[in-house]
Amino acid sequence: MIIDTYKHKGLRRNLVSILKEKGITDKEVLNAINVVPRHIFLESSVLDSMAYEDKALPIGNKQTISQPSTVAFQTQLLDIHPNEKILEVGTGSGYQSAILCQMKARVFTIERHKNLHLRAKAILESQKYPVKCFFGDGYKGIDIYAPFDKIIITCGASSIPNELINQLKVGGLMVVPLGEETQTMFRITKKSETELIKEEFGDFKFVPMLKDRVG
Repeated sequence: MIIDTYKHKGLRRNLVSILKEKGITDKEVLNAINVVPRHIFLESSVLDSMAYEDKALPIGNKQTISQPSTVAFQTQLLDIHPNEKILEVGTGSGYQSAILCQMKARVFTIERHKNLHLRAKAILESQKYPVKCFFGDGYKGIDIYAPFDKIIITCGASSIPNELINQLKVGGLMVVPLGEETQTMFRITKKSETELIKEEFGDFKFVPMLKDRVG
């Protein structure tokens, strides 16, 4: 059983201070980072001492848990409000889902790696985060629960996934890193069924978003 100690809580407070220095200003995002125990989402207890450093860490299947500043930055761009319905593409460890849930969003998340999906689902359930977890192709989204208020993609897409845009409500936001080797972070506003507004927010490095690769 993994517990959340006073030491972990102190490390999270230090992490929040680091994120403030890096430009994260959304108080709700910072509060969620301060509350959610990132160490329980790691692959191995060996990495426990590194859990609250601002680093990406391995979680298996050649995937990573994004560094906290990236999680915070993407979440801040989403401009979360309570009870909004959020689709997350790329569950990974489940940490981003927990952050969104902590901010009182209704979270639907999809993962293409079966073992990561099952592990994240188990952790989120054990921590009482009411996240709906799905196993499948992120490019296809979760049509049965569309439209979504916001969509966050936590892997690098080569282009804007049209099927996901179709699952975003008019007026909704999508935050997605676009590119091959290095990605540019975009926030996309669905102005109408035919018009998208795109904003750029700098370069990042993500694992690739792969189509028709489920297993």
